[in-house]
Amino acid sequence: MRLYRIAFLLAPLAAFGANKEMVELQRDVASLQEQLRSLTTNTTASLAAATALLKENLDATRKISNDQAALEARIIERLDKQVAAVGQPVAVIGSKVDQMSNDFQSVRESISDLRSSIGKLEQRLVDINNAVRTIQAPPPPPSATSASPAIPAATLFEMALGDKLGGRSDMALKEFGDYVQLYGDTDKAPEAQFNIGQIHWEQNTPESLESAVKDFDAVLERYSSSSKTVDAMYMKGQALVKLGRRTDGQKEFRSLVAKYPTNELASKACTQLKMLGYTFTVPATAAARKKKG
Repeated sequence: MRLYRIAFLLAPLAAFGANKEMVELQRDVASLQEQLRSLTTNTTASLAAATALLKENLDATRKISNDQAALEARIIERLDKQVAAVGQPVAVIGSKVDQMSNDFQSVRESISDLRSSIGKLEQRLVDINNAVRTIQAPPPPPSATSASPAIPAATLFEMALGDKLGGRSDMALKEFGDYVQLYGDTDKAPEAQFNIGQIHWEQNTPESLESAVKDFDAVLERYSSSSKTVDAMYMKGQALVKLGRRTDGQKEFRSLVAKYPTNELASKACTQLKMLGYTFTVPATAAARKKKG
């Protein structure tokens, strides 16, 4: 009976302890639920914020992609316009270059034709010159039975002189030679022989200068007392100097001054001697003439 009473007395105390634990458990559950709700709220807010940020990034990316596509389209459009703008002038230039090439080819052909024409003209000139020489050539020397020469002396001399002055030296040489052969005893013969030497001297080659020396010697030997004697001596001296025969040349100049001191060529001969480096005393007559000149 006593044990029953004790159990009866302890029952409220046990119930009170159980209720206390229940209350604490409920409190803990409520706290956990509150934390769960707070976590859920925060997670939802974070997820919403992340979603919004992701959407903004997607929108920005889409806008950049669109802008890039538009920029590429504009760049391609500009490049196409530039290519079109440059391509047309290049095509025009290419066409002009082709045209110029064709023009140059035409010019080359024209020049070739012109050269051919010039060659033909030169050949015709040669033929004409040969024909003129044939016409102007004197007839062969008269035979012993001929009464008189075919060309008069005066005519032949004038022909030779005209050819010399006209630069037709070959024809002039032949005509002066014919004159000396046909009319060697006339007054014009020394001048004809001198002109032969002068033409050879003007040709100014070693061979022609050698011929000139012989031609002037012919004047001095055959026509020693003619008006062309002094001229022949002076020209012979110059021809010898040109040939490098300085000693022979100075001898000719000295001989001229000694024989013809009053002639105007004596002073020129003295000048030639000084130019050759020879010491020479000018005769008084020659010095006076030189000073007077």
